Amino acid sequence: MARSGKNDFIAQGSILAVASILVRIIGMVYRIPMTAVIGDRGNSLYSYAYSIYTILLLLSSYSLPLAVSKMVSAKVELGQWRNVRKIFACAILFGLMTGTIFAVLILVGARGFTTVLYNDSLAAIPLRFMAPTILIMSLLGVFRGFFQGLQTTRPTAVSQLLEQLINAVISILFSWLLFSFGAKQDAAQGTTGLAAAWGAAGGTIGTGAGAFVALLFMVVLYFGYRKKFLRTVASDSSGVNDDIREIFHILVITAVPVILSTACYNAIDLVDGSLYSHYMAWAGAADEVRQVRWGAYTGKAILMVHIPVSIASAMAVAMVPSLSAEHARRNKKAELGKINTILRFTSTVAFPCCVGLMILADPIIHTLFPSDRTQAAQYLMLAALAVVTFSFSTITNSILQGIDRMNLPVLHSAIGLGLHVALAAILMWGFHADIWGIIIGYIIFALVVTVLNFRSLYQILHYVPDFRRVFVLPLFCSALMGVVTFASYALLHLFLQTALPMLVSVLLSLAAYFALACRTGLLTAGNMKALPGGTRLTALARRTGLLRE
Repeated sequence: MARSGKNDFIAQGSILAVASILVRIIGMVYRIPMTAVIGDRGNSLYSYAYSIYTILLLLSSYSLPLAVSKMVSAKVELGQWRNVRKIFACAILFGLMTGTIFAVLILVGARGFTTVLYNDSLAAIPLRFMAPTILIMSLLGVFRGFFQGLQTTRPTAVSQLLEQLINAVISILFSWLLFSFGAKQDAAQGTTGLAAAWGAAGGTIGTGAGAFVALLFMVVLYFGYRKKFLRTVASDSSGVNDDIREIFHILVITAVPVILSTACYNAIDLVDGSLYSHYMAWAGAADEVRQVRWGAYTGKAILMVHIPVSIASAMAVAMVPSLSAEHARRNKKAELGKINTILRFTSTVAFPCCVGLMILADPIIHTLFPSDRTQAAQYLMLAALAVVTFSFSTITNSILQGIDRMNLPVLHSAIGLGLHVALAAILMWGFHADIWGIIIGYIIFALVVTVLNFRSLYQILHYVPDFRRVFVLPLFCSALMGVVTFASYALLHLFLQTALPMLVSVLLSLAAYFALACRTGLLTAGNMKALPGGTRLTALARRTGLLRE
């Protein structure tokens, strides 16, 4: 497998971004029939289990792709292929150990986790089914990190798509089968929550099945590449042969700050669920009311927010090896160039997605979830602001990690999480803001992390973002696009009460934003050509007279 060129990290990130969008779309699509089966109550229990699983996965192995890719990229840049092989072997051992430990922890402690955090022991049922997935994901992360370190994101992209497709099929099938099983238990025992709990467990089985198939794919791919890899290792003439203990030590000290930073960053879902559960218990609300509201928020509104944010996450994954390579060569000019390019790309995507979700929140929710009777659309209108704050906080976290400032994202995420908890608690207990306090805190958390990250980039690299191209122009183009979005949907909705007005308004909005971005200079021939299909986009912009040369 050929190593990618040094200057195509945007293209590599775009490949991963496209895969991430498809993965999110598949995830959204399969959650529609799954929600129809298990309901908002089942969605809530699934969310509780998944939040705990995510934190334990983060602590066990979620940092492995980034840590491995960072280490492999640096050694490849120096031609130390023997050390690349040692890094891979150490990472496999590390993944086996941590994955096994945390899988056992889930099996043993599931009931305790869900009762203490959410006052809901039923969530232990879907959580226990996720224990094997922890171990599978630990090993999968090593393989993904290895190939990303060679600066090719295609294996990760394909494995993610494969993982999500299997996840979708198995989740729908098993949520239906296990919901029926749980309903029979409810009827036999005179209870009301087992059907939702077992239905949610069906969804978690799908998560594990998808991860297992993706791991098999990566193993087959690795063995297809293994002969060439071993020949390259044998030809290593660097003369550098690091000690296994030293490599393992570097792996740990690289992974741990990423673990802590990502844990703080992703603990927000677990913390929010726990805060809201305890607030609703304090307010005397029924468990079913709490579960329905939380299921609508996490299973519908936040599900939509995660789709555009996944683009920034994908670009971050692709950027770290490339940025680490430039940092290893002490090429500051190239570092700053990559940082500026990725921030411009992020803003070009985040702002219009935010505006689009805010304006089309109601038709999006009621098209995807026709039977929705909750406030999910209103939640999405406000939560859409998190698309911008989370996109920038995600990408700036990765920039700091790529230049070996591993501890700063940890500190900034911890500060942001602390302020988020304080703000959400004040809004809920002090002003009875209910779930709106959670949403506002969610947005502010990522904003705090973003501001602190930019401050550190200025202090370390004297980097000042191009405010006009990174903030002003994307916001201006997005605002004008929003007028097109609102007007086109409102007009078409007068005549058609179907999903067609929403789809047409989305297409018109994309065309309007593309035209505005080209005319204002936000999009140029250079940055368009770096994207998949960029040559065609550039040709289209030139033919229509939109592109400013």
